[in-house]
Amino acid sequence: MRFRGNTQFASAVGVVLGLLCAVEAAKVNKHKPWIETTYHGIVTENDDKVLLDPPLIALDKDAPLRYAGEICGFRIHGQNVPFEAVVLDKSTGEGVIRAKDKLDCELQKEHTFTIQAYDCGEGPDGANMKKSHKATVHIQVNDINEYSPVFKEKSYKATVIEGKKYDSILKVEAVDADCSFQFSQICNYEIVTPDVPFTVDKDGFIKNTEKLSYGKERMYKLTVTAYDCGKNRASEDVLVKISVKPTCKPSWQGFNKRIEYEPGTGSLALFPSMHLETCDEPITSIRADIDLETNHIGKGCDRDTYSEKSLHKLCGASSGTVELLPAPSSSANWTVGLPTDNGHDSDQVFEFNGTQAIKVPDGLVSTNLKEPFTISVWMRHGPGAHEKETILCNSDKTEMNRHHYSLYVHNCRLILLRRQDPSEAENYKPAEFHWKLDQACDKEWHHYVLNVELPTVSLFVDGTTFEPFLVTEDYPLHTSKIETQLTIGACWQGGNARMAQFFRGNLAGLMIRSGKLENKKVIDCLYTCKEGLDVQLPAEVASAVKVEFNPNQSSLTVEGDDIDAFDKVMQHISYLNSRQFPTPGIRHLRISTTVKCFNEESCVTVPDAEGYVMVLQPEEPKISLSGIDHFARSAAEFESQEGVTLFPELRIVSTITREVEADTESEAAEGADDDPTVQETVVSEEIMHNLDTCEVSVVGDELDGEHEGLEVDMSQLQQHGLEMSSSNLGLVITGVNTMANYEQVLHLIRYKNWHTEALFDRKFKLVCSELNGRYISNDFKVEVNVIHTASPVDHANNAMVQPNFINPVHHASVDLSGHNLVNAHQASVVPSAATVVIVVCVSFLVFMIILGVFRIRAAHQSTMRDQESGKENEMDWDDSALTITVNPMETYEDQHSSGEEEEEEEESEDGEEEDDITSAESESSEDEEGAEPEDQQGASRQQQLEWDDSTLTY
Repeated sequence: MRFRGNTQFASAVGVVLGLLCAVEAAKVNKHKPWIETTYHGIVTENDDKVLLDPPLIALDKDAPLRYAGEICGFRIHGQNVPFEAVVLDKSTGEGVIRAKDKLDCELQKEHTFTIQAYDCGEGPDGANMKKSHKATVHIQVNDINEYSPVFKEKSYKATVIEGKKYDSILKVEAVDADCSFQFSQICNYEIVTPDVPFTVDKDGFIKNTEKLSYGKERMYKLTVTAYDCGKNRASEDVLVKISVKPTCKPSWQGFNKRIEYEPGTGSLALFPSMHLETCDEPITSIRADIDLETNHIGKGCDRDTYSEKSLHKLCGASSGTVELLPAPSSSANWTVGLPTDNGHDSDQVFEFNGTQAIKVPDGLVSTNLKEPFTISVWMRHGPGAHEKETILCNSDKTEMNRHHYSLYVHNCRLILLRRQDPSEAENYKPAEFHWKLDQACDKEWHHYVLNVELPTVSLFVDGTTFEPFLVTEDYPLHTSKIETQLTIGACWQGGNARMAQFFRGNLAGLMIRSGKLENKKVIDCLYTCKEGLDVQLPAEVASAVKVEFNPNQSSLTVEGDDIDAFDKVMQHISYLNSRQFPTPGIRHLRISTTVKCFNEESCVTVPDAEGYVMVLQPEEPKISLSGIDHFARSAAEFESQEGVTLFPELRIVSTITREVEADTESEAAEGADDDPTVQETVVSEEIMHNLDTCEVSVVGDELDGEHEGLEVDMSQLQQHGLEMSSSNLGLVITGVNTMANYEQVLHLIRYKNWHTEALFDRKFKLVCSELNGRYISNDFKVEVNVIHTASPVDHANNAMVQPNFINPVHHASVDLSGHNLVNAHQASVVPSAATVVIVVCVSFLVFMIILGVFRIRAAHQSTMRDQESGKENEMDWDDSALTITVNPMETYEDQHSSGEEEEEEEESEDGEEEDDITSAESESSEDEEGAEPEDQQGASRQQQLEWDDSTLTY
C-alpha cells in the first residue's frame, strides 16, 4: 500500500520536469553573463588606462551561440564616474575600463563604482538581452611628482640666549601638494647658507652646533630649503632669523652708574629708566633696600658747616651754649695744636691719636656746673684698648686726681661720671651712668646728646633715646679749695701733673649748656642731614607699594608684589641736597634686592646694583668788601664819646662766575653764524648768602686797653642774634646772618682813643667768611689819620722857622705802617697868621708872573698864525695828499697851568677856614660835588683839542 503511493508521486514529478524541459528547449538565450564580484584597479594621473585585478572578462554559458553567448557591453553605475568600460572581444567577453578624461590625484585619489555586463540577446536587435550581477570596482589614482615643496611660513624668527646649546631652536615646515605619500612627504631639509653654527634635521628642527656669543654676532640669517621624497626641491627657499640675546641674568636694567648732581637744582631722579629683569620667573614679592653712603662726608652726611654754636642757634637752642672745640682763631686758640681735616668744604673735625689732649681755658665753663645741663658731641670711635678713653673731664688741677665730672668710653660703653658737690647732702646718689652701644665702636660718626638732671640722665644717639643699663652710686666729694681743670681728649691728673686716659678717635662740636636741657626738636635738627633720598609716590601705585625711610633719609626700603608698580616707584626715587654750597664728591649708591617666587627652589637671585652720585663742585662765591679805605678825623672825634666809625660806607657783595653761551641772536646779527664753534662768555652774577664771622683786627701794634679800644652797639648785635668777642688784637663778630645785617652791624663799629697827642694814624683790617671759613673775603684795610689842631696864639714866635707845617693835610699822603708816634711838640705847632699872609703874597706874585708869560706867548702864537694864513693866500699848490699835524697841547698846557695857579691861590686863601675839615670830607666832596665841574672842564678841554674839518680838503 505504501509502495503504491510513492509510485504515484514520482510519476507526477516526472511529468512536471518534462514539461519544464520542453519549455526551456524552446528558448535560445538561456543564461546571464557572469563577471567577478569585485575588481581593484590602478590608474596613473594624466593617463586613462586602468589596470584591473582581476582582468575584466564576462562569461556566458550560452556560448558559442551567436548573440546569446556573446557579450555586447559593460554598464557602469554611479554618479559622475570618470570612467567607462569598453568590450574588446564579444566572443571572449574581454573588456577594459579607462578614464574619460585626465585624472587628478590631488582632487580625488580613489574611485568606487559598480559595473554590470550584458549579452547580445537573441538577435541583432538585442531582444531578450540578459544582464549579469553588479560587481564593485575600486580604482586608485596613482600620483606623479608634479608639485614641489612649499614652506608654510614666509620667514621664521627665533631668539636664543648666548652660551647655551639647544636641542631645538625652532622648526621649519614645508608641505607638498602631491597626493601620494611618496611625493607628498618631505624627506629632507637643508641649510643653504654656508659656515653657520646651525644644523637642520629631516623633520625641520634647527639647532646650534656651538655655543653662541652675543658679542660675536647678535643675529644670524639662514636660508633653508626642503626636498620631497621624489627629490623635488622647494620652489622657494625660506629665510630664518635667529637673534642672540645676552645671558638672561635677573638684575636691574637701565641704571646709570654715574649720576651727576649740580648744586642748587633741587631733587634729581636717580633711576628714571630703571626696571627689574626677572627672566620671566614668576615673582610673588619684591623687596629693595636703597642705601646712600655718606659716611665719608663730614660727620656722616652733608650738613651745614657753621660752628656748632651757630648751629645750635639755628636749630632754636637757648643761649648759654659753650663751644669747647671751636675752630682755631685769635680769640679761641686752645685748639690750634690739634690735627684737623685740613679742609673747609665740609665740617671741621679734630683727631685725637692717643697722645694729644687740650686744656680748656679757665672761666669758659663754670667750675660748679649746675644742673640741669646738656653735653652734646659728635664722635667717631672704633674698637680700642681695654682702657678708659676720656672725651671730657673736669678734675683737680693740683694735689689730687679726683674727677668731678667726665664723659669717657670704656669697652664700647659710654659712661658719664657726675660726682656730687661737697655742699650737697652726704648720702649715696647716682654717680655713674653706663650705656652699652654698638655705635661707640663702629668707626662711624654719631651724634650724642646727654641731658643731665640727676637722678636721671637721658641719652640721645642720632636722635634715638637710649636708657642706661647700669647706674652706680657714690658719696659726694670731700670739701676742698683745689681748683679744677677742664680737659678734652684726656683727663688731667693733678696729683701727678700729667694727662691720662687718652682718647683715640675723632671729636667735633663738643658743647656744654648749663641751666636748661635740649628738647627733642633741637636734637633732631642738629642731627638732620641736608642731603638724602626722597620719593614722590605716583597716585596709581601708592597703595600697591610700601616705602620706609631711616631717620636721616640715607636709606629707604621698597616692598611690593607688582613688578610694574615696583618699577614706577623706583623710577621716582631722587637725591636731594638742600645746601646752597654742598660738599662736592662721591656718594655711593647700593640697591640690595630680595625676591620671592612660587617655586622657592628655582627662585632667581638679583645681584646688588651699585653706582654713585657725583656732587659737582659748587660755583664758589667771591666775597668782596669795599668802602672808604683811607680817611682822617680830628683828634677830638677820637676822644669823643661816640668815637670814629671805621666802616661808614662798607659794602659787602658776593658774586659767582658762570660760563654761558653767547647770544645766538646777537651772533646772527654780527654774522657769527658762519663760525660753527660755540662761543662761551664768562659773566659775573651777584648772589645772596649768609655770613658767619667777621673779624676786625688791628694792623701793627696791639690795642692798648688803657687808652684805646673798639666798640660796637651791643643792642644791635643782640637784635640780629650775633655775638662779639674782643681782645687786644681786635674783635670778632660771630653768628649766622645775612650780609645786609652784617653790613649794618659793621657800620656801627667805632674806634676810640683817649690819648691822641702821640697818635698819628691807625690801620685796621676786616675779613668776613662763610661756612666756618670755607669762603673768605678779601682783606679790607682801613687807615685812619688823626688831625691835630691847636690855638693860633701858641708858638706864634716860631712861625718863621716852621714852614713845613703850612699845609697839615700833607701828612695824610705819607705812607706809614701801623701807627707812628711823633714829637708832641711838633704835632701841636700850627701856622700863624703872618705865615699865611706871606704865603698868599708869594702865591699871588707867582700867579701874576705866569699870567704875564702866558699872555706874551699867546700874542706870539697869534702873530705866527696870521703870518701863516697870509702865506697860504699867497701860495697855491696841490693839497690832495696834504697831511696836517696839530699840537693841541700848547693851548691846553697854558690854560691848565694858569688854572692850577688859580686853584692854588684859592686854596691858600681858604686855608684857615678849612683847617678843621678832614681829608675824608674833602675827598668825598671832590667825588660828589666835583664830578660835574670836572666833566665840564673835560668837555672844554676836548673842545680845545678839536677843530672844524668840514672845509678841509684831503
